[in-house]
Amino acid sequence: MSVSYASDPTPATGPVIGVWWRQMIGVARLEFHHYFRGRRSWGVWLLAAAPVALLAVKAVVLILFGQEIDFISLANEEGVYAELYEALILRLCIFFGCVVVFINLFRGEVMDRTLHYYFLTPVRRDVIAAGKFLAGVLFTTLLFGGATLLTRLLIYPPYGRAAMMEHFVSGPGLTNTLAYLGVTALACLGYGSVFLLAGMLTKNPIIPAFIILFWESLNIFLPPPLRQTSVIYYLASLIPVSRDMGFVGIPVAPASPALAIPGLIGLAAIMLFIAGRRARVMEVDYSGD
Repeated sequence: MSVSYASDPTPATGPVIGVWWRQMIGVARLEFHHYFRGRRSWGVWLLAAAPVALLAVKAVVLILFGQEIDFISLANEEGVYAELYEALILRLCIFFGCVVVFINLFRGEVMDRTLHYYFLTPVRRDVIAAGKFLAGVLFTTLLFGGATLLTRLLIYPPYGRAAMMEHFVSGPGLTNTLAYLGVTALACLGYGSVFLLAGMLTKNPIIPAFIILFWESLNIFLPPPLRQTSVIYYLASLIPVSRDMGFVGIPVAPASPALAIPGLIGLAAIMLFIAGRRARVMEVDYSGD
């Protein structure tokens, strides 16, 4: 079966921007509900649960066998968490979670043979793309943001309530937690926009996903000019606690927040603009799937 729809519907009359905005919110609302019921979201939930389970096991072990374990200070615990956050949550869980969610925003509809229903509605295709992207960003940010918050809170139980209140309220705990949540949101925004476009431009988006994974993983070995072409460089620069790169990494100055934050938002805007242009000329051909 081959079905092709290449025309872009004429925008509605009236206050055009307001109409587009309401349509985008409607698409986002519909897609957002699908994420909680769709079978493709199960893997994303497992990715978000993995670091929470790991920190929960660590907390239980420290509480049960605390007298036999030498506790590190909460100040040093921040350094341990920073390493875990970058290696596990940022580079693994959020990365692959965004691969699953955003590559399937359009590709999943093609595989389910349902994309033409969207394209038959009197809604601009770039508005559809924006609504789908907004839903993906909200879903991944809430899911991985919740995982980030829970993992942050799980470092405190072994140290007791008094130490937690002192570090979290009077110390850097609250500020660092808010910073990690911000990095998580920007990671979902940046990686999401890249994988949205990858899913629209290629028939087999797994190939560009592995290429991007290879480039992001290679980041610590790259010289500064090349390192600045990766998303992880700007995300890692925003982590509030400095990490030791070890003997294999090439030292490089982190990007300032004034550069990293607008840079990631700008990347998402450019990727979304290109995705919207692509959607306007996109043809749905189910015969090859």
